[in-house]
Amino acid sequence: MSLNVGMEVSALRRMNVKQLRERYAEVFGDETRTGNKAWLVKRIAWRLQAIAEGGLSQRARQRAAELANEGDIRMTPPKAKPALTQPNERTVTTAVRFSSDNRLPLPGTVLLREYKGDTLQVRVLENGFDYEGEIYRSLSAVAKAITGSHTNGFHFFRLQKGDLQ
Repeated sequence: MSLNVGMEVSALRRMNVKQLRERYAEVFGDETRTGNKAWLVKRIAWRLQAIAEGGLSQRARQRAAELANEGDIRMTPPKAKPALTQPNERTVTTAVRFSSDNRLPLPGTVLLREYKGDTLQVRVLENGFDYEGEIYRSLSAVAKAITGSHTNGFHFFRLQKGDLQ
């Protein structure tokens, strides 16, 4: 049987996934559940070429078998990580380093911001910012907690260079 692999590959590229699965079953004698069209085309094209040109030599097959036999195979499954003893236990944190920024008001100041109909209050601390009982390292972290997206905290709370003087 003479097979033109180039024409076959060209025909494979025009097929939809359902047709490729059927062709895969014809060529390999086994079904596949994959829906990845590119993978199916490559795999079928490889098989067609192997059929047309003879595939791997006997020497290459023997070497592959030798390598497979010598490969390190894990005989025992990895050890399971120990479960937390108390799932409701909170994470312990260390003190937060805070660098003074001239855009920030003094510690103890409460920043107010209207957002989606609510008045938000953030207290400036010496080592961070308090928002609803949680301590955040930066205003950007507070803004992210509020909005759910990365936001510049100074812009969100409208703290510009000249506002505090």
